[in-house]
Amino acid sequence: MRQGVQGSAGVAAARVPSQARAADVERERGAAAGAARGEHTHGEQPIPCPGDDRARPAVQRSSVQRSSVQRSSVRGQIVDALRTALVAGELRPGEVYSAPALGERFGVSATPVREAMQQLALEGAVEVVPNRGFRVVERGTRELAELAEVRALIEVPVMLRLARTVPAERWAELRPLAEATVRAASSGCRATYAESDRAFHRALLALAGNEQLVQIAEELHRRAQWPLVGGPPGVRGRAELVADAAEHVALLDALIARDVDVVRSLVGEHFAGAS
Repeated sequence: MRQGVQGSAGVAAARVPSQARAADVERERGAAAGAARGEHTHGEQPIPCPGDDRARPAVQRSSVQRSSVQRSSVRGQIVDALRTALVAGELRPGEVYSAPALGERFGVSATPVREAMQQLALEGAVEVVPNRGFRVVERGTRELAELAEVRALIEVPVMLRLARTVPAERWAELRPLAEATVRAASSGCRATYAESDRAFHRALLALAGNEQLVQIAEELHRRAQWPLVGGPPGVRGRAELVADAAEHVALLDALIARDVDVVRSLVGEHFAGAS
């Protein structure tokens, strides 16, 4: 396990405008004593593949930009960018990353980065290393298999029940999401595919009308997309992503046809190869 703090990691990062940074720097002065630590937080909202211009956080500028709304916006964008970098393999398992160094990469102070990393710590993606930063959690194939098993236990019965009760026209409304996963897979970008994959599964489960179910399944799904220790960035190649996306389309076709046997088979295979 490497212990060095990564100051120049190839994080999918884009720079946040200087006005946002200035506002954060003021707050950072008051917390200078703890600048090298990683604590306190919240955030949300995903973005495309690293290197894509769309992945660049854009902070709205206004005369009221010093408010907590602005801080929340910057922090949320950093969370999104870090999640993307994690899925893409740019934040490597076992590596330690400091908030100040990542702040330099993003063009913001260490405070929103520290808060964003704390959110990832709450999600189980990283762990706090006192006075140094955050270490990306190491996980192996056993954890991946366990996550797939738990997801199957939760989602398969729900999908089979929905297959018998949801009318064909409701399933047909999800066609654009299934096709979006195919396009994302074709791009070969693991981070872009991960987001569209979650969106499709989220929409399927939402038809059950159980928000708690959707949230729990989403969290498990996100964890299943983190890279494995020792694995290269983007463990799944384009061909594998395309095959995974094709299962979404086939599953939707089976749901529209109310072919429960095919649905059961497809869902079982899908979770068996889930990542």
